[in-house]
Amino acid sequence: MTTLIRVIVLALTAVFTTVNAQDFQGIATYKTQQKIDIKMDSTQMSSEMHTQMMDMMKKQFQKTYNLTFNKEESLYKEEVSLEKPQTGMGGGFQMVIMGDGGGSEVLYKNTKDQRYSDHKDAMGKLFLVKDNIEELDWKLESDTKYIGEYQCYKATFTKMVEKPRAFSNNATINETEEEKDDVIEPEMIEQTVTAWYTPQISVNNGPAMYQGLPGLILEIHDGELTVICSKIVLNPKVKTKIEEPSKGKEVNQEKYDEIMDKKAKEMMERYAPKKGHRGAESVEIRIGG
Repeated sequence: MTTLIRVIVLALTAVFTTVNAQDFQGIATYKTQQKIDIKMDSTQMSSEMHTQMMDMMKKQFQKTYNLTFNKEESLYKEEVSLEKPQTGMGGGFQMVIMGDGGGSEVLYKNTKDQRYSDHKDAMGKLFLVKDNIEELDWKLESDTKYIGEYQCYKATFTKMVEKPRAFSNNATINETEEEKDDVIEPEMIEQTVTAWYTPQISVNNGPAMYQGLPGLILEIHDGELTVICSKIVLNPKVKTKIEEPSKGKEVNQEKYDEIMDKKAKEMMERYAPKKGHRGAESVEIRIGG
């Protein structure tokens, strides 16, 4: 069945001539949303502060990106926002949101050469993460649906991720020196990623680091993360030059992850209340991805 689906999709891709022009370019707008459910009792946080925290986090993870692409290259960039994320919540409380250490300023992908350059502003430092695009083991499904005017097909793959860990705002207070030195291996669980792609736009690309399907990816469901395309402009009158970023300290993905993990630990130690100290307390929020 999978082989038949693949043949049908490839045949449909050959039929559509939307992207046959050599100077073809498209711009796809995506909106991201991250589901977050944090429960804290009244001894940790008042209902008013909890509501304020959830509103702040909702804004933090609702973003809009533009993917400018041609047959072989793309730039994925967040739309400029005048608002900056806040960490202070008042009432002697601090919220520290830990993700990958920094968002992508510009993500360049070359699907022909299977490589990417990710320009990041992480904790006040510029990095240029250069590495090979990971091959995703997509399974083409038979399900179809329309997203706007585009007929889309379903595809999935599975990956191993860290199981979400419970946290407490006073978790660091009771931590002993021995516990700090112990290395606790995270529990890993299997997670299915679902994509919807359209062969009507026959580029094997998509938002962020999702790609490798016989058509542009318009929708992604990856755990608590949802990415949905809200607008597509093909062959705009004014073309955007797709240039690979060049600024920042050049590292590969593994090295960058090591640096960010170290910085995250340093930040948590800085925000953690000292033993016997009754000052500001902090909550650590870890977002996978």
